[in-house]
Amino acid sequence: MKLRFMKYRKLSYWISGLLIGLSILSLVTRGLNYGIDFAGGISMEVTPVSADYTIDKMRHDLQEFSPELQSIDNNRAILVRVGLPKGATDAQQNQRVTEIKNILGDRVQYLQVQIVGPKIGGELVRGGILAVLFSFVLMSVYVWVRYRGGYAVGSFLSLVLDFIIMFGFFSVTGLEFNQTAIAVILMGVGYSINDKVVNYDRIEENIKKYHKMPMNDLIDLSVNEMLRRTIMTGLSTLLAMLALYLFGGTMLQEFALAMSFSVVMGTLTSIYISNVILYHFNLREDGK
Repeated sequence: MKLRFMKYRKLSYWISGLLIGLSILSLVTRGLNYGIDFAGGISMEVTPVSADYTIDKMRHDLQEFSPELQSIDNNRAILVRVGLPKGATDAQQNQRVTEIKNILGDRVQYLQVQIVGPKIGGELVRGGILAVLFSFVLMSVYVWVRYRGGYAVGSFLSLVLDFIIMFGFFSVTGLEFNQTAIAVILMGVGYSINDKVVNYDRIEENIKKYHKMPMNDLIDLSVNEMLRRTIMTGLSTLLAMLALYLFGGTMLQEFALAMSFSVVMGTLTSIYISNVILYHFNLREDGK
């Protein structure tokens, strides 16, 4: 059974436009939920003195600060991360550290205490933005060198769409936007570009083989030929993300959710955006 993807090409444009509009609207009105990396906060690495003092008990004791806790070093230590009020002064930052230490008392040993101030957070934000822009430029150059004509336009437009929707996803869901989120976006878009290249290579091959086949049928044929590979690659990644979500702890759950979304998004934009755009170009002339 061959699926007719090009039959729904007009619907894909409407859905893409809706997703872009929703992403931009959310980014403008809600913005991003900056994590401690970018907004500033306190990071402590502690070791419970007694095995009875579990991570759940620690989370309950610090609940007024909405902490992020993660077991590290094979569960021998706990990473505690607490946000700070916007524009917090040095005195307020030190006061928050004192409050946390007073709550934890002598039930833990402090291995490391770090304060990420607004200035450092701002520098990390700028660094993250530069990383995204730099990767976008490099991917765009690669696409343009690798392809010409409709292939380049399709890859570039879907690349822009991938970035916008990924940022929109973090804004709409309210997931913490930190350095890990930057890594998810870059990995997700890289996965998407790889999927597009594989599909484009098959389309190029079929253009040389089927000289008289209508373009919509040729694209459908190419996508169907690669569909098994696409599904298996995506499914294997999603299964890994499911394992992380179930067994990786609270901090890795958001990573797993965002990465799963990026895999699904990258697969769909490869089929319904980059490939659909090719329909509007005379690829046989481009392939000469």
